[in-house]
Amino acid sequence: MQIFVINKQALLEIMEYCFKPIGIIRTEASVEEVKSSYEGVKGYVEVFKDYTDGLRGLAGFSHLILLTYLHETTEDQRHVLVVRPRRLVKLGFSLEELPKVGVFATDSPHRPNPIGLHIVKLESMDGNKLFVSGLDAFNGTPVLDIKPYTASRRIENPEYPEWYLGLKNKVKGEV
Repeated sequence: MQIFVINKQALLEIMEYCFKPIGIIRTEASVEEVKSSYEGVKGYVEVFKDYTDGLRGLAGFSHLILLTYLHETTEDQRHVLVVRPRRLVKLGFSLEELPKVGVFATDSPHRPNPIGLHIVKLESMDGNKLFVSGLDAFNGTPVLDIKPYTASRRIENPEYPEWYLGLKNKVKGEV
């Protein structure tokens, strides 16, 4: 009998995780409309029939948290670790005045594991369709999970790094 010893790092290098989508994002908004919208767009989550029982009790929540697979992210974009927080261009910043920061300090879709987190307003439900607003995902984006937004998820007094506070103050006209 042979015994193989594998260390934690080696295990992590060979490990892959597979997720089966539970639904898909549907929106009539174009890719450019989604990209240029700061408030998000309207659309719906089409939950696959096998998962409709999981929607019981969801009606009545005002907001949902969607976890998605950002399927439009390319292999090259998955290796980007330093970015400029481009979403702020929508607030009037030029790309040059935005700092270069690590991808984990932003909501950039260019990241090693392109998993999206979206907080959306639940407008209505019809069977396996969840009609939402405030959506910042493209048509056809696979949905991995849905969670209700609850008070237990709210942070009362979050803190931010100086680079972020400086940009926030500039938006408010305080700089």
